[in-house]
Amino acid sequence: MSYEIIGISVLWLFLYGYLIVASIDFGAGFFAYFAKVTKRDHIINKIISRYLSPVWEVTNVFLVFFFVGIVGFFPSSAYYYGSALLVPASFAIILIAIRGSFYAFENYGSKQSNVYMFLYGATGLFIPASLSVALTISEGGFITEHNGQVSLKYLELFTSPLAWSIVGLAIVSVLFISASFITYYASKANDKPALHLVRKWALFWATPTIIMALTTMIALSQRNQQNFENMIDLWWVFGLSMAFFLIAISLLYIGKYYGVAFIAVMMQFFLAFFGYGMAKFPYLLFPQINIEESATNPSMAIALIAAFIGGLLLLVPSLILLMRLFLFDANYAKGKK
Repeated sequence: MSYEIIGISVLWLFLYGYLIVASIDFGAGFFAYFAKVTKRDHIINKIISRYLSPVWEVTNVFLVFFFVGIVGFFPSSAYYYGSALLVPASFAIILIAIRGSFYAFENYGSKQSNVYMFLYGATGLFIPASLSVALTISEGGFITEHNGQVSLKYLELFTSPLAWSIVGLAIVSVLFISASFITYYASKANDKPALHLVRKWALFWATPTIIMALTTMIALSQRNQQNFENMIDLWWVFGLSMAFFLIAISLLYIGKYYGVAFIAVMMQFFLAFFGYGMAKFPYLLFPQINIEESATNPSMAIALIAAFIGGLLLLVPSLILLMRLFLFDANYAKGKK
């Protein structure tokens, strides 16, 4: 296995970690605001707050690792993506800053504010929507290069069915992943009212997730036929993803084994995410960035691989320790400490 494949696999794993951890965080913020608007915050918001308090500050670590690594492994990505995503990425960074600031104001301020909760909940949907632009432009045709300057075709991007289907998929996936986890967390805390409410949300958002996934594949077939055909060749990966989805939905529906259900959700997105990545290979940006041609020199790549594997081995146990000390501690989950 070449160092390019090892490098992109490690980076893709970091991005998958961000997909799961950030989705739980973003969706929890939206559900907290939705519950407040619908006068059900007394049922759900305490358990959401118990999850978010120890976790929200570490959510973006995965994303930082990915961006640093992608530029280190594939320097040309900074030139193309850095120029094309200047506006969308800046918008996402501003939203992340707003989200963190207003979370602190809402939870540590002297009084609660509907404005703070609205901004916190809304950014939970706008951030994944803005970040999903990167996946859209990676399919090709949205970037122009003239006299050494890279620019994004905004009109074509905003009128592209693929762009809006990916945005829709990002939003509903966030809500489904988050609701599935909070369902498990509510069962761990033995909070029956919260469990009953969030379980219904998880079942509700399951259907839009599959619909948007199929819609995105149809839009992709019209935009990048080669990538779509590669995904068809990997039908068994996406078939296994669907199987895990059905397992998760079945367990949520019968109301048993919520931890297994969430693991099935994680496996569903793991297989779909890595299947999509394998279908794109060898392109990070079609047709400008080819992984095999754009990688850094071997000595630099080996050093980066070692550093990022070390970072992964440090980050994952740290998250596990955090979860054991706080999230999955029986007394903490039940609000006794």
